[in-house]
Amino acid sequence: MRKKIRVLIIDDSASVRQTLAHVLEQDPDIEIMAVASDPFVAARRLLDEVPDVITLDVEMPRMDGITFLRKLMAQRPIPVVMCSSLTEAGSETLIQALEAGAVDVILKSKIGAADSLADDAMRIREVVKSASQARLSIVRRAAGTIRSASAEGPAKKLTADAMLPPPTGRAMAKTTEMVVCVGASTGGTEALREFLEELPANAPGMVIVQHMPEKFTAAFAKRLNGLCEVEVKEAVDGDPVLRGHVLIAPGDRHMLLERQGARYHVSVKTGPLVSRHRPSVDVLFRSAARSAGSNAMGIIMTGMGDDGARGMLEMHEAGAYTVAQDEASSVVFGMPKEAIAKGGVDRILPLDQIAREVLITQQKF
Repeated sequence: MRKKIRVLIIDDSASVRQTLAHVLEQDPDIEIMAVASDPFVAARRLLDEVPDVITLDVEMPRMDGITFLRKLMAQRPIPVVMCSSLTEAGSETLIQALEAGAVDVILKSKIGAADSLADDAMRIREVVKSASQARLSIVRRAAGTIRSASAEGPAKKLTADAMLPPPTGRAMAKTTEMVVCVGASTGGTEALREFLEELPANAPGMVIVQHMPEKFTAAFAKRLNGLCEVEVKEAVDGDPVLRGHVLIAPGDRHMLLERQGARYHVSVKTGPLVSRHRPSVDVLFRSAARSAGSNAMGIIMTGMGDDGARGMLEMHEAGAYTVAQDEASSVVFGMPKEAIAKGGVDRILPLDQIAREVLITQQKF
């Protein structure tokens, strides 16, 4: 029998503990090791047993979740999924949690509500399973992505066809400017920080899909903008793609690359979940295949699942240069692995070499 993923739930709300336990126990691959009402109770339990994953509330009496997370990661690193409400203030706090080593986040604004449980359940289980696969050596220095637990329901998994038709052939003529398209998920927040910090102020224009819910992408972009030479912002519909600028898809919206003459801009749209995500990397990559072709460079980074694998193949077939992050530097090797398996990747590189590859490719334009 396959070993089950053992989970410790830490939350001061009895109803949240009960709901999370019920949701997780519906999956035959997950079992609840224990529940705890605060970090002190949890710490005593950790002396006897070590779980595979911890779900951790942010706001608790006696000790807040961020403080406990920092102590835990310094002494005994374990994959941690933070639980938080969807608020502007909470988004800043959870950026701190990711910096401290959290792998992922469950948004619990609806946890416990009977009418939302079916929608939340699949997503919650997916987040926990993804966290269980995180490479602890990387988690200690590179935190993860944040995703909305209620963003994905049990509906049929859609492809990018739901947003736009497939590419019709090799795209428009070569221009003097390249555009870089990046997709990431679990582990991507810190991977993107490391990548973007290495780029100079005149780096190629860039568009990024990082799986995140609404409100959180604005805080994430603001954080990156303060750390990097390139200018980083949450994308708004119609934003131009300019040299030295990075646009991050807003949470709960798809972002598409479009072209007018020799210039590129983004279109930000609502729409169904694609590859079980919104924003979806597949949607961005397909739009790049259609609008940019050989003028584009595609990069797929750490993440759980296969979002972006089909789109990267389409970019590759349209003449784009494509790169995947390697397994050793990925927190979770799911998305790059799937893209490589589909045959859409030209080169596999460690994270610390991807920025240099972008600049080498830029010199060819």
